[in-house]
Amino acid sequence: MRSSTHVHGRKIIPQRAGAAASSTAIRCRRKFLRYFPDGFRDETYLEWERDYKWETHLRWQAALAEPEFGRLLRAGEFAEVASRAIRVEQQSRHSMIFSFEKMALRDAVRTLAGATAFARGLYQFLHGGGSDEQRFSDWVEVVGSLPRRQTRVLTWPLLTVFGFIADPKRHLFMKPMVTRAAARAYGFDLHYSSKPGWATYRSLLDFAGQVRRDQRDMRPRDMIDLQSFIWVQGSDEYP
Repeated sequence: MRSSTHVHGRKIIPQRAGAAASSTAIRCRRKFLRYFPDGFRDETYLEWERDYKWETHLRWQAALAEPEFGRLLRAGEFAEVASRAIRVEQQSRHSMIFSFEKMALRDAVRTLAGATAFARGLYQFLHGGGSDEQRFSDWVEVVGSLPRRQTRVLTWPLLTVFGFIADPKRHLFMKPMVTRAAARAYGFDLHYSSKPGWATYRSLLDFAGQVRRDQRDMRPRDMIDLQSFIWVQGSDEYP
């Protein structure tokens, strides 16, 4: 890690990425530091991007950490699991999914069959055995099979938001348009398909891994930092 300089008592991250970083990765780093000069420890970054996501994770841990999640399943409290999961996301200062996606999910878990499939499928995805590929593919099947009224439930944001909230060390959230724009800006070949599946999710994790390696001197803590870096590159909020 390179030593930082100080300007008016404030630590400024140098405008250089890792030695192997591409010119596009360096441009993206410069854009991020233009908004957040102290990188992932910048006070404005914490306020705008990180803190509310971490607080949402802490609420998840209080409501549906693995022991409590398992207890609810054993008690047959499937509707309670679904209700808690939805409530944790909705209480976020900045919701990560669209209102129509929230409505679609609420409709999908109104029935006992829908709530049961959702609760069991989510537990298996987060805490079950088997490979990452198998667990994710099974989760895609579960979400795709949930009851649908008007709007489809199987969207990338709905599919990825709960893993990201529950375990931001392992799982990454994706808004397709923003993520694709960020990948283009970064020069990363994201193997995207609008139909959710493992190949795209694996490519998304590879994208995050590339960002982690290139920006390692900024010491990203978890997927929250990596998702936020990606968001800054592709979102209209950061022109």
